[in-house]
Amino acid sequence: MTVATAAAGRLRGMPFLRRALPWALLICLLVCLMVPLLGGVALWLAIEPQPLVTQTPALSPDDIGRARQMLARNDPRGKLPGIQRSVVLSQRDLELLANQAGRRLGNPLGSLGELQARVRLQPGLAVIQASLPLAGIGPGGWINLDAVLHQTDTLPSVERLRVGRLPVPGWLAEALLPRLLGALELGAQGELAQRLVSRVTFRSQQAVLVYAWPDDPEQALSNTLLPPAEQQRLKAYAERLAQLSAELSPPGSRPGPVSMSQLLAPVFTLARARSTDAESAARENRAALLALAFLVNGRGLSAILPAAREWPQPQPLAVTLAGRRDTPQHYLVSATLAAEGGGPLADAIGLYKEVQDSRGGSGFSFNDLAADRAGTRLGQLAVRQPQLLQARLAQPLAEADLLPSVADLPEGLPEPEFRRRYGGIDAPAYRRLTDEIEARLDRLPLLAPPR
Repeated sequence: MTVATAAAGRLRGMPFLRRALPWALLICLLVCLMVPLLGGVALWLAIEPQPLVTQTPALSPDDIGRARQMLARNDPRGKLPGIQRSVVLSQRDLELLANQAGRRLGNPLGSLGELQARVRLQPGLAVIQASLPLAGIGPGGWINLDAVLHQTDTLPSVERLRVGRLPVPGWLAEALLPRLLGALELGAQGELAQRLVSRVTFRSQQAVLVYAWPDDPEQALSNTLLPPAEQQRLKAYAERLAQLSAELSPPGSRPGPVSMSQLLAPVFTLARARSTDAESAARENRAALLALAFLVNGRGLSAILPAAREWPQPQPLAVTLAGRRDTPQHYLVSATLAAEGGGPLADAIGLYKEVQDSRGGSGFSFNDLAADRAGTRLGQLAVRQPQLLQARLAQPLAEADLLPSVADLPEGLPEPEFRRRYGGIDAPAYRRLTDEIEARLDRLPLLAPPR
């Protein structure tokens, strides 16, 4: 007797099952048809033809200065764990943070546009709106988010959420948040934030975060910001740079200057060999730039990652570009920041440093500003066209491939002289010179915008 014959015999002896089976099959068929239909309706409701947020604040040197002061006041080093502290964030601070996070997360390979966010704070409530363009996906359109957070005795709760025209219950939004953070590879950061922050209070145009550092905060932060996979990736480049520095500066020899162009080819040859697709290439490029930035600035990766103290350490190198040691520092720091999604952040930090230099340092330098902009372009290419950039950088490079001639640009300008000649960073004379810098960068095949 076959299995099918035996099953049929059992069904003949069970009339209820014989009657229920066709209905069960029909219900299963309807569910199979309804799930994609409901998903399609939800997607149709979520996508809108116009953005909810059309204008967001731009980073300024003053924003960078305020952020530096805030970080200095809340530096975990030397702080006792478990002691409650508080930090006040303005409405503008939160908007800038949200937009910066959107650049880092929403556009890793240029397939999406940049997320734009708006934050409005009032006593007890926060209204957060965001728009993400779907350029390059289907017919385009916008994903618009409109959320209202309600203050509680601890962390805020979601009072209302709409995705386009699709309402999402608050309880469902909170239940899906861990899954969303996991999909964005931010699960560890979300867990750390919940461990640190015990209460959030909303005031008029301000939010107050009450937090306490855990035991060994440096280790907790490094493991959160650089997950184990990222740490292993960085280790590969630290080992390669240690090997390379030993070749360029053998023990007992008098080290001479090393051009930044000599470092890029071997490091990005390794990045190319370790990459399997565009996504992995972008990750490798980020790690390569970060390791290079710490090398040229004379600081080891142990400054941000305690585990790096056990890695091979590179020999000190006098890395130069255009005959200067500060130019590679500007270039690679800006490249690293841009590769992390912070093109505007890299530009603002570079401009902030020049403004500070004009107020008592070495003076405002358009040479340094050109190196910042060149680095920003390289960092953006590292994640938007990662495999193409790897192929280009893995080849022998001349310094002129990385930076145009900028020796004629003004530098060492004290603030009064800078303002007398250029009128400030928003004046036409300043803009004309920065436009000239952009035009020179456009003429470099490596850094030219895609046509």
